[in-house]
Amino acid sequence: MQELIKVVQNDNGEQVVSARDLHKGLGLSKKFSAWWEQNSLLLIEKEDFTREPQSYLVQKGNGASQLFDDYVLTIDAAKHLAMQSKTEKGREYRNYFILVEKAWNSDEMILMRSRQILERKVDRLQIELQEKEVLTAQLQLEKENLKLELEEATEKTRYLDIILESKDEMVVKQLAQDYGMSAIQFNRILHELKIQYKVNGQWILYAKYQAKGYTKSRTVSFLDHNGIQHTRVNTCWSQKGREFLYRKLLNQNILPLIEQEQEVKYG
Repeated sequence: MQELIKVVQNDNGEQVVSARDLHKGLGLSKKFSAWWEQNSLLLIEKEDFTREPQSYLVQKGNGASQLFDDYVLTIDAAKHLAMQSKTEKGREYRNYFILVEKAWNSDEMILMRSRQILERKVDRLQIELQEKEVLTAQLQLEKENLKLELEEATEKTRYLDIILESKDEMVVKQLAQDYGMSAIQFNRILHELKIQYKVNGQWILYAKYQAKGYTKSRTVSFLDHNGIQHTRVNTCWSQKGREFLYRKLLNQNILPLIEQEQEVKYG
């Protein structure tokens, strides 16, 4: 059977042809747009045809090309339009479409399409199975990660927890040791962070941090090298103040030793 017009299969498994190809094959003198407007009145969109905007490429004599709107026709719709022409070419195309339908509905073609449908189903099932396997692997990995995070969270003893358990006041030297520093280093950092400043040898909080219960002044006695007794005022930190310092220093990525060790362990 000689091919009069290109017949293709759409996504729904139906045979379809181009309306512009049919118009050209029928050899009609009327312009395509006028022909379509006149002869498509009885056709139902999305049943007999679908629109294909800017899909039909026409090569011009000067080497240029242009895209035109087209309509994709079912074989039944194509037969209808062919007969509407009332020409010998129209009958020829109608008979051709009848032969195309017969071949399409032959036992051999039906079996081939059934095999293709089955193969597509198998392909889809394989893809779905692979996706499920990937999803299962991802869920398992997430489960293992959550388990690891839970173990880490359970194992970690945060410095803040220790603070909350303690009620005693502490001197700077004790706090500095928690961070692996000397008292001088620790005081210098707090000064650089605008937390405290020195007055007559005592570190005092800046005004915005005073009256918050962070520190207390404690008077202590001591003997100088000549054995003479003196007194001085030391600043002691409450546990509330200790928690305040912890959060301030944490914002500067300064961690107490216990959390530095955990950072190394868990990365």
